[in-house]
Amino acid sequence: MNNHQLAEALMKNINRVFVGKEEVVENLLISFLAGGHVLLEDVPGVGKTTLALALARSMSCSFGRIQFTPDTLPGDVTGLSVYNMKTGEFTYQAGAVMHQILLADEINRTSPKTQASLLEAMAEGQVTVDGIIHQLPCPFFVIATQNPVEFLGTYPLPEAQMDRFMMRLSIGYPTREQEIRMASQLLLGQTLDQVEAVCQAEDISAMRKEASDISVKESILGYIEDFIESTREEQRFVLGASPRAMLALVRASQARAFLQNRDYVKPDDVKAVAMQVISHRLSLSSEAKIRREDKDKILKSLLLKIKIPV
Repeated sequence: MNNHQLAEALMKNINRVFVGKEEVVENLLISFLAGGHVLLEDVPGVGKTTLALALARSMSCSFGRIQFTPDTLPGDVTGLSVYNMKTGEFTYQAGAVMHQILLADEINRTSPKTQASLLEAMAEGQVTVDGIIHQLPCPFFVIATQNPVEFLGTYPLPEAQMDRFMMRLSIGYPTREQEIRMASQLLLGQTLDQVEAVCQAEDISAMRKEASDISVKESILGYIEDFIESTREEQRFVLGASPRAMLALVRASQARAFLQNRDYVKPDDVKAVAMQVISHRLSLSSEAKIRREDKDKILKSLLLKIKIPV
């Protein structure tokens, strides 16, 4: 199979156990192939852990999960140096971050210091413990989750940390038919344990390379830049989208074009991923909050105003 066929097989394999959320699975793979990370913001019990596990098992990747609580320490994430009495030396004991797929569950329940311990890993693919750099496994992908409803005892992620996630996704409740199908699969014994790998880590590297080589014309870059600039000029936002957001939108558009089996980016690719890439990076002004403005509606209206390149 070529790289596109492998990506399709990967998507189908995940959708077998993660029922009825094809768009969420596609956006998750777009972030993964673009080299980004994902923030899953949804209520408990909608399948966030199932989605992360299905992705890891479909690619034969190592999976790590850390349940964040107020007393979770940075060393629990990055690892720490432990004194070996036999050798008289300190040895590195790996933390939860030393996995290819990392589920950072309820990231907003831990302290800002522990939240920040993930930043180096997400941005540079490495962690520094006691001045020594430790490279993370490749591929490395963080799926962080948070509950958008319950705020008691939480530490909201600041804008600078939200900006590190390529996409923010919401799974949502399934439809009646989807939920019945989920129950039927459970009764038939079709669980995560039956998920088999359809590709290996080296295949992921090849897919990422092909996605990054997708052609992006100057007119498309101008289209993306016009949209980014419009968020900076919009007075209802405290701050506009950052240059990192612009680059993330370019990479996500390339990955989406790759999944669509094209070797070039179209405006439709940009529009398909723009909301997921940009929305969580922006904050409404105080006046806009008082007027109960909808951030996503503002973004959609801005996107509609941008002239589409021919």
